[in-house]
Amino acid sequence: MTNLASSAPHITDATTFDDLADWGVQPDGIEGVSKSSGRLLYKRPDPSVGGNSPETGLWVCTPGKWPLTIPRDEFCHFIAGRATYVRDDGETIEVRPGTCVHFTAGWSGVCTVHETIRNAYMLR
Repeated sequence: MTNLASSAPHITDATTFDDLADWGVQPDGIEGVSKSSGRLLYKRPDPSVGGNSPETGLWVCTPGKWPLTIPRDEFCHFIAGRATYVRDDGETIEVRPGTCVHFTAGWSGVCTVHETIRNAYMLR
């Protein structure tokens, strides 16, 4: 069950929810062609913050490898799949179901998705 119009928007079973929008291919792929899809759960309409309103949702991404820079603080709770994030300084973060990660704004490195990942995220 999903109710995105609720006073508290929610997806009852985020592990299997499949009413996802196509969010396209990850740009600048190094290996493979990672495709993203997801569902925006909530984004606060606030034009005073230059389009950077807080948002939360569900993101799914297929295997591949690409460089990334996190533009603003992002919290991720991985609920399926497996991936490796390697920061530019070499720090490695392995994610699997149950992993929670807070990427600070400006985090930069490479993401390698080994098995399709699914995560609930919040951008601030």
